[in-house]
Amino acid sequence: MKKKEENIKENNNEENNNKAIIKKDKKDKEPGKIKRFFKKVGETLKRKWLIDGTKTLILVAIIILVYIGINVLLENVTLPEIDCTEDKIYSLSDESKDKLGNLDKEVTITLINYGTNTSLINFMEKYESLNDNIKLERIDDLSSRTDLMTKYSLSADDSLILVSCGDNEKEVTENDMYTIDYSTYQSVDKTEEAITNAIIDVTTEEKPKVYFMSNHLAYDVNYFSTIMQTMEEEANEVDTIDILANGVPEDCDCLVISTLKEDLTEKERDDIINYIKGGGKLLLMCGPNITGVDLTNFQTVLDEYGVSISNGVIFEGDSSRMMSGYPDFIIEPTQSTSLTQNLNMSMNLCFVDAGKITFDEDKLEDLGVEYEVLAQSSSSSFLRTDITQTSVTRTANDGEEEASTIAAIATKKIDDDTTSKLVIFSNELFAMDMPVQISGYTMYTVSLYNNADMLLNSVSYLNEREDTITIRKNGDQVTYTATEQQHNIIMAIIFIIPVLIIIAGIVVWQVRRRKR
Repeated sequence: MKKKEENIKENNNEENNNKAIIKKDKKDKEPGKIKRFFKKVGETLKRKWLIDGTKTLILVAIIILVYIGINVLLENVTLPEIDCTEDKIYSLSDESKDKLGNLDKEVTITLINYGTNTSLINFMEKYESLNDNIKLERIDDLSSRTDLMTKYSLSADDSLILVSCGDNEKEVTENDMYTIDYSTYQSVDKTEEAITNAIIDVTTEEKPKVYFMSNHLAYDVNYFSTIMQTMEEEANEVDTIDILANGVPEDCDCLVISTLKEDLTEKERDDIINYIKGGGKLLLMCGPNITGVDLTNFQTVLDEYGVSISNGVIFEGDSSRMMSGYPDFIIEPTQSTSLTQNLNMSMNLCFVDAGKITFDEDKLEDLGVEYEVLAQSSSSSFLRTDITQTSVTRTANDGEEEASTIAAIATKKIDDDTTSKLVIFSNELFAMDMPVQISGYTMYTVSLYNNADMLLNSVSYLNEREDTITIRKNGDQVTYTATEQQHNIIMAIIFIIPVLIIIAGIVVWQVRRRKR
């Protein structure tokens, strides 16, 4: 019995030992699987292809994140634009910056129904950036503003730009912002000119009054339509005047006289002289008296400044200062004077059949006159009085070669409180809507070189508005047509170079793969 109990006890102990061994084996086996798993994972991660692949994925992710970050940053940051065009047609010109940079009146530019024209909106924002007194407002749904539709006779789809300062308001339409160059039939962008002039218009309390004398002229005053309109756009009031019938108006700030075909009457002569003695301002565009008519009364007016104009035409002998093949189309640079002193560059004027201006040095002191030469021909130029001569080179009948004054400014001291000013050009054709053929294109002479600039600046000088004297921006739109060679280069950059980069990448990858 005792032995049986011992056997049972022994069996129980053996069974317990077996259970303990099994339990221990289970404990040993479970940690072994985990270790083997992580070991396999570690071995997998140590493999080069996976390391390289992971690095590649991380790099791609970084690039994508950087790309997204840059785009988000650019959306919230306004970066300065770089205008690489020669005439800076996509940025505000120095002219606008000079005129509006110190503007001290609050101006509002209201864009009506221009919500989809992002280029115009961006350009208008440049005015806001230029001066804190200029504000930009937008009305993209005109149907909600029946008051504006009624006031300006607009339909819900019409577009309009309003420039306002206090009670002064100027409307700018599409027709004001674009014109057609009828020599090339291309569109010319005048947006900046229209907006800048509109701002000047509404902020100018008193506009200078400019009168063009309309009688006795060799060319009808309508030939000066372009320059007259441009003067109006620069905040001048421009009108014509028959001095014989009305005299010189009391509100005349500048009197413009062009070449005469017949002499002034004594009344007109006396009216103009009285205007000068009252501190009047004169802009004379008077070519040579080629026909030889008697201009005694007009010369009496010129004598107030001690000046005269020759009967002959200046021919330029320097080929670099003339239109090719046309020595009477002379291209002359302006000189530094009180009129041009605030300009950072020289302006070139193109005169057609200009005369020679002469000041009587012996009389100037008694007349109280001082003058400055604004432009003159080269020392190779000569004066031709016989207009029947067809030779383009100097003949024995022509004057000696010498520099001749063709534009000048003069001041006449009337008394201690009164001064009269004169700007004189020995030519009227350069200011006219006279068509000329140049390289297959038809152009007006007033549009050649800086002719219009000089005329506008002369009026500003005479009206003592020096802040508006400037060289104006060319508004022509830039068109670009690539040559065949340029086209091939562009196509190579767009298509061939990326393909070559891809092929080079594949080759490098294969070479490295074979070296492993």
